[in-house]
Formats: sequence, C-alpha cells, structure tokens
Amino acid sequence: MFPGMNPRDVEKAMRRMGVKQEEIDAELVIVKCKDKNLIFNNPSFVKVNMMGQVSFQLTGDFHEESTDETPDITEEDIDTVASQAKVSEKEAKEALAKNKGDIAKTIIELRSKP
Repeated sequence: MFPGMNPRDVEKAMRRMGVKQEEIDAELVIVKCKDKNLIFNNPSFVKVNMMGQVSFQLTGDFHEESTDETPDITEEDIDTVASQAKVSEKEAKEALAKNKGDIAKTIIELRSKP
C-alpha cells in the first residue's frame, strides 16, 4: 500500500486515524455492469471503515463477460424460417429476434398465424 513502509506500522497508523480494515474471504466476486460483468477469481477483497464511512477495496486478476443476450441469427436461419413458414425474410428475421433465435419456435409461431 505504502512502498517502503512496514505493513504493521501502516496498519497501526491507520487504526490511530480511525480506519478499520476487514479482509473478506472471497473466492469469486462478480461486478455487474450495464453491458458486461467483471469476474474476479481469488480476489483480495477488503472492507474499509473510515470513521463510519464504509467502502470496499477489490484487487486481483479479472476477465470480462458480455451480458449481450442478442442471439446470433444467420442468413441461413432467416432463409430456413422464411421458406418453411412462407413469410418474407424481413418478417422471419423479426420473429427470430423476438424468439431469441429459436428456429423451431419461430416457424411454429409464424405458421399458426392467421
């Protein structure tokens, strides 16, 4: 934390200033963001209480995971749905997106449409 200083001395000084640290024994920490998740495996996770104000310190190696749930819809999928359900490619694409790429469900839904 402070280069060249003894960690015990740093801890004592922080206690005198009213700073308390508590190591949290975490194996995995997931930070959920709007468009991705940050995954920390075997992190160093510390709860810091500084004169009643609580904060957390998180360090370690992490990787990102996308939270994008948009399915990969190929032209082949669109062609298959369009020909099997006898609809336009545009209608097939929209229905596939609505059904999250489920081809069978999309064909059945489009065929049962009046």
